[in-house]
Amino acid sequence: MVLLTGEHIAKSYTEKPLLRDINISIHENDKTGLVGVNGSGKSTLLKIIAGEIEAEGGTITRNNQLKTAYLAQNPEYDPKLTVIEQAMTYAGADIPEYMCRSMLNKAGMENHDKKMADLSGGERKRVALAAVMVKDSNLLILDEPTNHMDNDIIEWLEEQLILYKGAVFMITHDRYFLERVTDKICEIESGRLITYEGNYDKYLQMKAERQEMALASERKRAAIYKKELRWIRWSAPARTTKARGRIERFKQLEESKLEIEDPHLEIGTSSSRLGKKIIELKNITKGYGDRVLIRDFSYMVLRNDRIGIVGPNGCGKTTLLRLIMGQEMPDSGSIEIGETVKIGYFSQESTQLDPEKRIIKYIEEISDNVKTGDGYLSASQMLERFLFPPHMHSVQIGRLSGGEKRRLYLLSILMQAPNVLIFDEPTNDLDIDTLTVLEDYLDDFPGAVIIVSHDRYFLDRLAIRTFGFEENGNIKHYIGGYSSYANDRERRQAEAANARKNKVEESVSKKADGRNQKPKKLKFSYKEQREYEAIEEDIERIESEIKGIEEEILEYSSDFEKLAALSEQKDALDMQLLEKLERWEYLSDLAARIENGETE
Repeated sequence: MVLLTGEHIAKSYTEKPLLRDINISIHENDKTGLVGVNGSGKSTLLKIIAGEIEAEGGTITRNNQLKTAYLAQNPEYDPKLTVIEQAMTYAGADIPEYMCRSMLNKAGMENHDKKMADLSGGERKRVALAAVMVKDSNLLILDEPTNHMDNDIIEWLEEQLILYKGAVFMITHDRYFLERVTDKICEIESGRLITYEGNYDKYLQMKAERQEMALASERKRAAIYKKELRWIRWSAPARTTKARGRIERFKQLEESKLEIEDPHLEIGTSSSRLGKKIIELKNITKGYGDRVLIRDFSYMVLRNDRIGIVGPNGCGKTTLLRLIMGQEMPDSGSIEIGETVKIGYFSQESTQLDPEKRIIKYIEEISDNVKTGDGYLSASQMLERFLFPPHMHSVQIGRLSGGEKRRLYLLSILMQAPNVLIFDEPTNDLDIDTLTVLEDYLDDFPGAVIIVSHDRYFLDRLAIRTFGFEENGNIKHYIGGYSSYANDRERRQAEAANARKNKVEESVSKKADGRNQKPKKLKFSYKEQREYEAIEEDIERIESEIKGIEEEILEYSSDFEKLAALSEQKDALDMQLLEKLERWEYLSDLAARIENGETE
């Protein structure tokens, strides 16, 4: 079943045409990834498909059975609302509260009463993601769903989307995510859409083949054009029909020159000389209040180190970078920086970009003449290498897309010729082409590189050692990239699971009478069956009672005696609700296992 079709879609951004002639079809089980360079119109196309904005040309036809759920790149939120209130606002009134609470827990947002204003950007995105995933839909439209997410949530989302019984249309730069989830890749090139059947690996193969065919066709056209040009210049003005036809053919050849889009980003900046001593961390400890983020950590950074730093959000990764940068001081221990070290720091937020400033002015203030491996280049030439054509140089920074701002910010860091690079989530908002070339650049960078990232592909591609944040502020050292860290974690989890299983089996064997027993199929007990049938009504009843008490609390806000009694009632009901939700999750999981025919 076709859920949605778009024909000849067109859209401009001020004077810049973004989408020229987009044709697209989304079927009921498609898992589609949308790629393209920053500023090519990916988010714009997503918004058109989601019905958030109107196209300037073309038509969108939606199936009567289409039910969409849309995740914006930067979802709007009300800072005054709590997590559960905001999630319910996103999800809509027809979604039961207990389902929202359950999905929030799965998305790692267990404090439902926390204010949205107190959340990080990644946490706010998780609230929106949970609301999108709980909605009744058959088409998920997701704009950078993995941005600012830790790896556990990314892997959970992968599983959710693989199992999702509907279509997915999403923008993401996460190449492992594209590889594992998608069965189709759409790419925007020069305002048009090119579709490749298959996952990310197949897309790379087919794109290379298409570009090679295009280059071969262009070489043939150029050879014919060269011969025809020689004839035109040599021959006297012709009058015959045959000659006029040849002239027309020459004009057609001239006009049919193929513009092959190759968003190849060239980076050739030089680095400063680096001495023997780089960065040495000696027994550093750092915490806030009773929580220790980094405990007794030591390491000496080597000249050509490529260090990846991983761990869940809020564990202390950025804090470690801030300690190295001297932006914070350790509670104990010391950090020594070599005299020749010149750090280039690429932060999560491009805070130093003035939206009113023009691109060329911003770069000229850093340097108007940059030494590169190819000699000296002007600020204008460097901008062109970074995919900013001349007509964009006078554009104000505020008019750039999020990815274009990040690319400009990256250029500004590299132009300062650092010899140590520190990246804090560098892949957020950067397109795949930019990431690929950045990876190539870092391969040849003659200095140390330290990277905090949730991009598994990026870390596997670059890191030769990985620091994994564990519990209680401990940092474990792994040789290799993200996969080394993930494999070790899976091994430890499997060992722990096997230990628990062996303990259970040992207990069961002691109770057994020694006879071989056939495995019994899982089933509800009579009590569990009755409980499962009634639990959703129980949850809704408790939620209704809580809502009634909340209204009474507002009514009696000046009656402190009454207020105290109501608050006590609400606390008791909140506890009941939590217990019911936990029980609902257990019973729902058990019901799914029974349906799959699992045994005890």
